[in-house]
Amino acid sequence: MRKLIWIVLFWCAALHAEQAKPVYIGLDAEFGYKGSTSAEAIERGILIAIEEINQAGGVLNGRPLALLKRANHSVPARSVANIEELAANPDIAAVFCGRFSPTVLDSLVTIHQARIPMLDPWAAADGIIDNGYKPNYVFRLSLRDNWAMQKMIPHAGVKHAHSIGLLLLNTSWGRGNLKAAEAYVQQHPDYRIVATHWYNWSDESLLEKYLALYQAGAQAVVFVGNPGDAIKLLQAEASVPLSQRLPIVSHWGVTGGDFAATAGRLLRDVDFSVVQTYSFIGKQDPAALRVLAAAKRLFGVADARHLEAPVGVAHAYDLTHILAKAINLAGVLDRVKIRSALEQIKDYAGLIKTYRHPFSADRHDALSPEDVFIAKYAVDGSIEPDGGAIKRPMEHRR
Repeated sequence: MRKLIWIVLFWCAALHAEQAKPVYIGLDAEFGYKGSTSAEAIERGILIAIEEINQAGGVLNGRPLALLKRANHSVPARSVANIEELAANPDIAAVFCGRFSPTVLDSLVTIHQARIPMLDPWAAADGIIDNGYKPNYVFRLSLRDNWAMQKMIPHAGVKHAHSIGLLLLNTSWGRGNLKAAEAYVQQHPDYRIVATHWYNWSDESLLEKYLALYQAGAQAVVFVGNPGDAIKLLQAEASVPLSQRLPIVSHWGVTGGDFAATAGRLLRDVDFSVVQTYSFIGKQDPAALRVLAAAKRLFGVADARHLEAPVGVAHAYDLTHILAKAINLAGVLDRVKIRSALEQIKDYAGLIKTYRHPFSADRHDALSPEDVFIAKYAVDGSIEPDGGAIKRPMEHRR
């Protein structure tokens, strides 16, 4: 009898220990990349959601969620090594990626060989999801490049600019945006691309490329790049006469760093817009207020206007909750089953919106073109929705 009691006690202790053992979420992102705030924003969104999930009982009948993060410094080879390391840990349910599409694109083989779900809260390259793998282990709650162009190019039209100059970062991300822009203008003959110029991270100035776009007849510049690149573009435009300053419509890579603080007064001297998918500014719904309160309590964020890289926080928050639901639906820490469960989640009332069916077998993008809008930088450096076109003197248009 005593032996039986010890066996029961041992079994109960082992069961309790297993239930208390964390289920981990991996994060491979650009921590350590100079001037970047995107990885930290994604981390914050995950941690806020984890706190809520754990307070509600965790996953798999009481196991807490926890985060394991790795820095890739935006280097694809380092990202691959990080994912290999994270995938080797059997207690990791899925891995989040960061902002830079090239690191994710180079990791696709590793992700699918390891059969570990990759959750994308930022990187926008179309090929991340349209990767040809079946089953597809990558799920995105973020922007797509072709959706970005569907907002950026017509926003130039609002500014009476139908002759577009493209200024693109010379990476797979830039090349994907060229395809998206060309596809858009092919379907919308009111617009035309008059010139495309490429630049590299090592370029010290973008003035020559900017002037080339102007001389080609561009009425607006559609820009794809990151904060440091955008600073060079603003410096180039600020150095030319007012009559040669074109509206700039930017992809959202600029919002993942200290762009506004570095740009300073340069932003007041140009017409600069940026594509976004969510803003906490002005939101009074319970989810937004709850997330902002947690950001203030956990990270010292004063208010919505001081929340850096807000889309990273919002996307990662919703994506973490969806992952937790998938883990519980799978019923076991099995990545193959979790991947399948992600396609079956329904009716999640999230921060950004209510997701009736965020993912399905043939759709691994949780957002849609309707979730995309144009924003601008306010004087205080915050990113706020653009309520209308910024009017420029007629002599600035061509």
